[in-house]
Amino acid sequence: MLHTESTIAAHVLAVDDDPSLRQMIIDYLGDNDMRVTAVATGREMDEVLARESIDLLVLDLRLPGEDGMQIARRLREGSDLPIIILTGRKEEADRVMGLELGADDYLTKPFSPRELLARTRALLRRARMRETVAASLAKIRAYRFAGWELNVRLRKLLSPMGAAVGISNTEFNLLVAFLSAPQRVLTREALLDLSRLHNAEVYDRSIDVQVGRLRRKLEADAKQPQLITTERGAGYVFNAAVDVVRG
Repeated sequence: MLHTESTIAAHVLAVDDDPSLRQMIIDYLGDNDMRVTAVATGREMDEVLARESIDLLVLDLRLPGEDGMQIARRLREGSDLPIIILTGRKEEADRVMGLELGADDYLTKPFSPRELLARTRALLRRARMRETVAASLAKIRAYRFAGWELNVRLRKLLSPMGAAVGISNTEFNLLVAFLSAPQRVLTREALLDLSRLHNAEVYDRSIDVQVGRLRRKLEADAKQPQLITTERGAGYVFNAAVDVVRG
């Protein structure tokens, strides 16, 4: 469970078999108002997770015994704990595999403590935002806009004529992000956080593709959109008034 009160320090768990790296993470994140536990193996990680509330995991992929890949796969089967993976400079395949397994971000060794801190803070903000959105969605039955209805619980989109319109999971998440903040400029980073997409490296390109797909489904003319418009250099705006159906 993530801590939601800003006065409570985030608890970071680092798993790496390099004692000097573990100490660096403890010292630097600790000096920046975070609580840090650092261990060398997956077995020790499991012991910490069994007794502690952890907000974020920093995980080296090259570990003795059960390696980081196996650990990431195992954790993702039953947890959405934010994960930053650590890889060697020449291990691009490992980075890709780690992200595919559900890691949220990665750092290439050697890395600066300041970059680790920045990425940790960004992931914690994203995770807390996801919790807020999830809590809000639990109370919402549907959104209605411009004659359309998005049933959140059934994950179904109905056109103004009452016809069901197919929508992918990514499109659903992106549309919910727009509907939760109508008539506001949303940057690509904000849409990343709200729609819970991974891999910021390709996100700028992929979000534009997903917006284009949504426009083709929602707009009378996708080339001259009225519902989802572009704010050049800023992001996107969902222009319709949105009614929220609760209960």
